[in-house]
Amino acid sequence: MLAITSTSVVAQAISAILFGWYGLNALLSESMVAEFKRYRIARFRVLTGTLQVAGSLGIIVGHFYRPVLLISAGGLTVMMLLGVITRVRIKDPISAALPAFALCVLNLFIFAAAL
Repeated sequence: MLAITSTSVVAQAISAILFGWYGLNALLSESMVAEFKRYRIARFRVLTGTLQVAGSLGIIVGHFYRPVLLISAGGLTVMMLLGVITRVRIKDPISAALPAFALCVLNLFIFAAAL
């Protein structure tokens, strides 16, 4: 059980850092404005970035309060699943969808470990 706990803590740290970074990037980067247009979901850029930052903070808070961890990890899992679907829909190469898929699996692991 200790190995799962340690692995989950590392996964939480990775998720919190990456989603904090990606969320701020979605909110502040001009290149992300162009990317969301290319994804054909420009109207969701600010919402996506805000949810990513909130999810990142939720993962951190959730380390101390499990219900928040479950909500955050579950929400980020769904968001990344939608990210993979978006990449497939716009016919990006599979390699472009791999980061979203990896983050989906990572947050699914965090969610399952928190149950």
